Amino acid sequence: MNDWPDGWSDDNRGPRYGRGSAGAQPEGPRVMRQVRRGPAVPPGPRSAPGDPGPSAPPYGAGVPQQPSYVDGRGHDGAGHGDYDSGYNTGQVYGSPGGRGPGGPARAAAGSAGPAPDWRRRIKWTAITLATVLVVTAVGTYFWADSRLRREVDLSTVIDRPEAGDGTNYLIVGSDSREGMSKEDEKNLHTGGAAGKRTDSMMILHVGDNGDTLISLPRDSDVVVPSYKGSASGKVYPARGRHAKLNATYAEDGPTLLVRTIEANTGLHIDHYVEIGFQGFANIVDAVGGVEMTIDKGFKDKWSGADFEAGKQTLNGRQALAFVRTRHAFAASDLQRTKNQQKFLAALAHQVATPSTVLNPFRLYPTMGAGLDSLIVDEDMSLWDLASMFWAMKGVSGGDGTSMNMPISGSSGGNLVWDRAKVKTLVDQLNHDQKVTVSGN
Repeated sequence: MNDWPDGWSDDNRGPRYGRGSAGAQPEGPRVMRQVRRGPAVPPGPRSAPGDPGPSAPPYGAGVPQQPSYVDGRGHDGAGHGDYDSGYNTGQVYGSPGGRGPGGPARAAAGSAGPAPDWRRRIKWTAITLATVLVVTAVGTYFWADSRLRREVDLSTVIDRPEAGDGTNYLIVGSDSREGMSKEDEKNLHTGGAAGKRTDSMMILHVGDNGDTLISLPRDSDVVVPSYKGSASGKVYPARGRHAKLNATYAEDGPTLLVRTIEANTGLHIDHYVEIGFQGFANIVDAVGGVEMTIDKGFKDKWSGADFEAGKQTLNGRQALAFVRTRHAFAASDLQRTKNQQKFLAALAHQVATPSTVLNPFRLYPTMGAGLDSLIVDEDMSLWDLASMFWAMKGVSGGDGTSMNMPISGSSGGNLVWDRAKVKTLVDQLNHDQKVTVSGN
C-alpha cells in the first residue's frame, strides 16, 4: 500500500525537486572542486519502463545529472582521469587551481617549505666577515701601538737643518744586551760589556722618486757638534773634536747621534728606530728563520760566525753573527754594512711572504718580537713604521737604491767621507730626486 499522497506519485512529479517542494526549482549548485558534473540532458519523451533507450538519463527525465566523484589520483569509477580532486594530497579548497597557498609551485615543492634566500644569506655572511676583519684590524692596531717604546725625544736636538721633501729614517742596530741572561750572551757571542754602542747605522729616505737606503760605517770620521745633554739638559759647545760616528752614540745616546749626522750631512732626520741584539735574534726566530745565499764562506770567533758558501736558512743566533762580523774581512766595516743590507733585504722579503702575513700564529709572534725590542722617537706612529718597512722591502726588491756612504779615504783608522759626493747626495735627497751618486 502506498502511503504517499496522490499528488506525490512518481508520474506526476514533473519538474519538482526536493522533498516537500511544491514546484520549487532546485537552488543553484555550489562549486565543489572535488566533483564533476556531466553534460546537461536535453528534454525529450520518456521511454517505456524497462527500456530507457540510448538517450535516457540514468535517473529519469527532468532529474539533473548527478555528480561523479573521483579519487585523489584523478580517476573515477568510470575511468575518467581528467580531474584532480585534491584528496590524499593535503590541498586546501578555495585556492587557485584547487591548491593551497603558493599555488602550483607550492604543490610541486611538497612539504619541503619555501626555497632558501641565498642572496640574503650571502649578504649577511659578507657583512659578518667584514665586521670580524674590521674589529680584528682595529684591535691589532691598538695592541701594536701600545707596545711601541717611544723613548727618544728628537725635540731636544738643537740647531737642526730644515726638513726636505720625503721622509728620512735613521735605523740603528745597537749592541744593547738589555733583557739578556748570561746564557743568552754566551749563546749569541755578544760578551757582557756594559752600556751600549751602535753596530750598524742606516739612513732610509722614503720619497716619490724612489727610496734610498744608505749605510753609515760605524768608523766614519765625524766632527762632534755642539749639543744638548739628554740627561742634564746642559748645552755643550763644539770644540772641533773628531770622533768615530758610533762613539757619539756611546757618549750621549740617540739624540747626540742624530745631532752629529745632521750637522755633518745637512740632512734632516724625521724618525729614529733602534733595535738591540736580543730583539733582532727574536724577530728572526719568530719568522721561522731567513733564507739567503752566502757567496763566500767565512769564520769569526768574535761574532761566532761559521758559514759555508751557498743557500741556507739562518736562525736568530746565526743571523746576528752574520750582520756583526767584521774581523773576517779585509775592508771590515764596509763589507759588514753590505752584509747588513743583504740580510735586511732577505728579512723584509721573508716577513712579507703570505706564509707569515696570512698566518696569525707566525704574524703575531713576529710583530710582538719586533715591537717589544724596538725603540723609536716619540712622534713615530704605526703608519710611519709600516711605511719604513715597506720601503725597505721595496729597496731590497730592486725598486730603490742601496748604497754605502761615499768614502774618499781614511785618517787615523777612521773612514773619511767624500764631501763632494755627500753634498750632491744630500741635495738630491732633500729635493726628493732620483739618486745618481754611487757609494763604496
